[in-house]
Amino acid sequence: MNQNIIVIILLITLTSIFDTVRELLNKTAINSLDVNVNSIGKVFSFICALLKIPWVWLAFLLSTASLCVWLFVVSKADLNLAFSLDSMHYIFIAIASRIFLKEKVGLLRWVGTLFIVTGIVLVTFS
Repeated sequence: MNQNIIVIILLITLTSIFDTVRELLNKTAINSLDVNVNSIGKVFSFICALLKIPWVWLAFLLSTASLCVWLFVVSKADLNLAFSLDSMHYIFIAIASRIFLKEKVGLLRWVGTLFIVTGIVLVTFS
């Protein structure tokens, strides 16, 4: 495997980590609010309450960082390869949800995640 593909894989892994942490922060933020939005006024109040949570702003920063790294990646790699490798975030989300959010991840979901890993390996070496 040449050095360029290793750098690309590492950078895509970094974007997947940023995306995973961002989603954990978003989930934590949304869980801290009472989500009962049934009118336009409540939507505005909900958005204002959401924007007061520091985790949401950190998630925005991670989104921006992820986008910057991603744009660099797609400038150096084939989009088909990069987008396939970006599927790593599905794996990271399953693991992080289990560890940090204490969510149950069933056997069928782990099997699906294993298929994703297999697909990523096949795409990487093709």
